[in-house]
Amino acid sequence: MSLQQDEAASREFEFTEADFARVRGMILKIAGISLAPSKQSMVYSRLARRLRACNQNRFSSYLDFLENSPSNPEWEQFTNSLTTNLTSFYREAHHFDILKSQLQSLSAKPRIDIWCSAASTGEEPYTLAITAMEAFNSLNPPVRILATDIDTKVLETGQKGVYRMDQVEKIPQEILRKYFLKGKGDSEGLIRVRPELQAMITFRKVNLMDQTWSIRPGFDVLFCRNVMIYFEKDVQLQILRKFAPLMNPGGLLYAGHSENFAMARDYFTLRGKTVYVVNEDKAYKGNGSAPAAGRIQVGA
Repeated sequence: MSLQQDEAASREFEFTEADFARVRGMILKIAGISLAPSKQSMVYSRLARRLRACNQNRFSSYLDFLENSPSNPEWEQFTNSLTTNLTSFYREAHHFDILKSQLQSLSAKPRIDIWCSAASTGEEPYTLAITAMEAFNSLNPPVRILATDIDTKVLETGQKGVYRMDQVEKIPQEILRKYFLKGKGDSEGLIRVRPELQAMITFRKVNLMDQTWSIRPGFDVLFCRNVMIYFEKDVQLQILRKFAPLMNPGGLLYAGHSENFAMARDYFTLRGKTVYVVNEDKAYKGNGSAPAAGRIQVGA
């Protein structure tokens, strides 16, 4: 018996190649996520919990249950289970140096809007908020952040703003003292972001695969990092086309270190290390007096 056969024999639920193919097709359709063939074991372990919760004894019956009920709340749990949420504070730190310069270049604006489009458990939007406070040397900078994700559970975590100490160990001590509150008593070993940081951020569910987003245009900054790698190139282009008219002229799009948006050169132009400026003719035209964020120097 092969290792793969042995693993299948020991499983609590029957999970066939056909079941895995169905799961891949369903998550691709609903969330744009392209699961690699190597992810079969991961899919089993994550969805097995949902079978137990729904009192299903076969993957095929669970998937039938979903497909026969398009409005069933279980679809949200299915999606949450298969979403990858790897994140950390100050991930790809060079971006926050660029962002700080960008925000300072926009200091004349009464309000600067940032969209963090893959917020996960909140580490990235809170790093954005800290960067804004540092840029303006104020706990109330003229910056507002929209933090979105498809996974409702991670959004709840982000909204609470409470983390384990090991999750903040790479943050400089000076920043920790200024922007975090250590837990005591029952909260020993936990740390919480300052309420001023939470006040800057609105957490909302947004599926980038939806045909339309209920999002007001006029962003100067858009972070979309390490999410496009899960989408096919044609899906990436569709999303980037929809990003462009939501951004002010000169607005900057920050991508992940392994992402390349060369196929969207009609909409965005590379300015530096995984930082793109929205093309003038594709940007939002509703606020013609907005300063041009893209005129700052972006390091190579």
